Amino acid sequence: MVLFVTAEVVAGSAAWLGRGLSCVCAQRRESDPRPSFDLTPAQEECLQRLQLRIDVAYDSSIPEHREALRALWNAAFPDEELRDLISEQWKEMGWQGKDPSTDFRGGGFISLENLLYLARNFPKSFQDLLRKQEGDRSVWEYPFAVAGVNITFMLIQMLDLEAVKPRTMVGATFLKFLSENESAFDLLYCITFKLMDHQWLAMRASYMDFNLPKTNK
Repeated sequence: MVLFVTAEVVAGSAAWLGRGLSCVCAQRRESDPRPSFDLTPAQEECLQRLQLRIDVAYDSSIPEHREALRALWNAAFPDEELRDLISEQWKEMGWQGKDPSTDFRGGGFISLENLLYLARNFPKSFQDLLRKQEGDRSVWEYPFAVAGVNITFMLIQMLDLEAVKPRTMVGATFLKFLSENESAFDLLYCITFKLMDHQWLAMRASYMDFNLPKTNK
C-alpha cells in the first residue's frame, strides 16, 4: 500500500506536467527550510545499499554491464540477433544513437537494471510499452529506452535518494517500504513507467513534447 501511495504522489507531481515528460524537478531556494526525517538502523542500511547502486556508472569495459545490455536486447527482441553492442539496431528500442552507453550517463547502471527488472518481472507490460500497444498512440512517440533512463533519474531526484536521510515526506514514506522490500525502487520504477505512459496518452503528447535527459553523470 505504501508503494502505491508513493506512486500516486509521483504521478501527480509537476514533473509529469509542462512540456510532456520532464525530469527537471522544481528548484528550491537555498534559504527555504527543509525538514529531515530520522531513519531506523534498518532503513539507513537499505538506503545505503540503494545509494551504492545509484553511484555505479555504466561501464562498457565491465563484462557484467555488457551482458546486462545484451540481456536487455534479448528481452526486447528475442527473435532478432544483436549484431554488436554498438549498432544501429539499438535505435529500434529508442536509444538516441547506436551506442546505448552514451545514454546511461543520466541514470547510471541502475537505469539498465530497472529496465531489465521490468522486462523480467512484467514482460507483458515491458513489451506493451516498448511496442506502444496500448491506447491511441500519437504519430511521433517518445523513445522507450531513453524514457526508461529518464524515469530512473527523475525518481532518484524526486525521492532525494542521494541525501544522507530523506528531507521530504514522500522520501521518508518510500524508505519505510524499502526497508520491507529491497525491490521497492525497481517496483516503483515499473509502476511509474506505466503511469507515465498513461499520462502521455491522456495529454495526447507528441515526440516534440519529450525532453531528452541531460547526460551529466
